Amino acid sequence: MKPRIAITVVISALVLPAPFSVVSGQMNQAPVVVGVATEIPGVVESGSEIQRILEGYNGLDDPIGLMDGTLVFSEPGARRLHRMVTETNQVSVLVAESNESHGVTQDSRGRLISAQAWDGSTRIGVIHPPGSEAVLADVFNGRPFSRPNDLIVARDGGIYFTDPGLTMGQTEVLVQRYGGRPLVPRLPPAVYYIPPGGDPVRIEENMIRPNGIQLSRDERTLYVSDSNGEYVIAWDIQSDGLVQNRRDFGILLGRSNRDNGLGGIKTYGDGMAVDSEDRLYVTTGAGVEVLSSQGVNIGTIPVACLPRDCQNVAFGGTSKQTLYVAGAGSLYKVELVARGLAGRAK
Repeated sequence: MKPRIAITVVISALVLPAPFSVVSGQMNQAPVVVGVATEIPGVVESGSEIQRILEGYNGLDDPIGLMDGTLVFSEPGARRLHRMVTETNQVSVLVAESNESHGVTQDSRGRLISAQAWDGSTRIGVIHPPGSEAVLADVFNGRPFSRPNDLIVARDGGIYFTDPGLTMGQTEVLVQRYGGRPLVPRLPPAVYYIPPGGDPVRIEENMIRPNGIQLSRDERTLYVSDSNGEYVIAWDIQSDGLVQNRRDFGILLGRSNRDNGLGGIKTYGDGMAVDSEDRLYVTTGAGVEVLSSQGVNIGTIPVACLPRDCQNVAFGGTSKQTLYVAGAGSLYKVELVARGLAGRAK
């Protein structure tokens, strides 16, 4: 970095209003073209550039596009949330202590709600703005959640979230953290629903590793991906927020070369987004797979979040025509023909 530019960065950091602060060394990185898309009619044009715009984070998960055009994303390994100005890619710290938040969503009141996975304080909670912090759920049947991962809030305030449990590697990390002691038994992998102001209800417990979660455009259908399964699962949402009519919605074709020790079919299906035509975008070992509103797999945007797999995806920017893809400490983007939902952050 040239001296004159370095001075500019320091001054910017000083004048940014609380609670934001510039992330040193991770701002205004020059975009790098890392691939191109093939055409998916109505979704993306052939030759559209796939750009890496940020890198070097200690994990980078669950971008969401706020109504003001900015992007919020989590950095689980550093236990922070960040905000990015999409016109400049300038990044600032939004929440300095996120309790290892992974998934983030925004409710109709503008509050950010996150899936918090720090062992010993696992929970679903309001995390921003300052002064609004609250624990919405941290136990089921008297037992703490294992590792909440992703979530989506409905217009009425009901929250759906996944708790995929621990992979073999995550278990090893915790055993080491606790001095080699075996872990106490955990709640099994599951999907939960928190009614507005109520206690969590378990609505699914038959997936190997439920991971990404999303609502259809009209919020009448719930979708969940299974990192170790080949299908996105769908349910109809009832008037009370609970679900019925479980079914295989669409097949995922991508496969991962990594092994989380859980068996099954390693699609590594993860975070999801929905566009204005009710198409579903799912991160997998192949990149971002696109399913039609009828569940037909219509193509893949080949984003490679090396050296691992892509973790989450969102529409962002003022026009909601930029697709942001997160994974392995980096953030990527590709301009689309399709458009995200203007009235929803996720």
